[in-house]
Amino acid sequence: MSAYTQNDNNVLERLAHARYSPESEQEDPTVSVEALTVLTTVPEVRAAVNQVAACAQRLISIYSADLEPDLYDQSAFLEVIKCFVLARPFAKVRVLLSEPGRVTADSHRFMAMARRLSSCIEVRTPTLRAREHHCAYLIADSHALVYRLRSDTWDGIADIDNPPVAKLYLHEFDHLWEVCAPEPGLRIARR
Repeated sequence: MSAYTQNDNNVLERLAHARYSPESEQEDPTVSVEALTVLTTVPEVRAAVNQVAACAQRLISIYSADLEPDLYDQSAFLEVIKCFVLARPFAKVRVLLSEPGRVTADSHRFMAMARRLSSCIEVRTPTLRAREHHCAYLIADSHALVYRLRSDTWDGIADIDNPPVAKLYLHEFDHLWEVCAPEPGLRIARR
């Protein structure tokens, strides 16, 4: 059951006019994501997530089913997050997990970092009704995002300078964030 909203149509319409960036161009981690890039493979999405997160100044918001290890449990991404939260006194990383049972908190390095830096990184779980969202995204401040319409595929877009679209998804994220409770099982330090 897939119900597209007007906002999804706008994103898909922009995708139709986006410049395709083949995988071979994105495997080099020094390659930057252009203003709007179509993503189709893990290396492309990984490079986009790293670049968008690196451009954040105060807030990173992540909506994910299970913090995909191929993206969020990678050394390059973890280094970006560590530098982000330690270099800025008011930096905040917010994570909404739609399927928290799939996250192995003991072995996922991002979750270990979240436990150590709990004042900067907070993880919450949406209500059952809110879990109907099948998308996945990362938003940097209110200007850049990596968006996948379906979290079970790598197809999506990255845009490093699109405040209207980023604000739209940030508003959705904020609404979900307010109705969610912190995920206590993922925040308990295990020793």
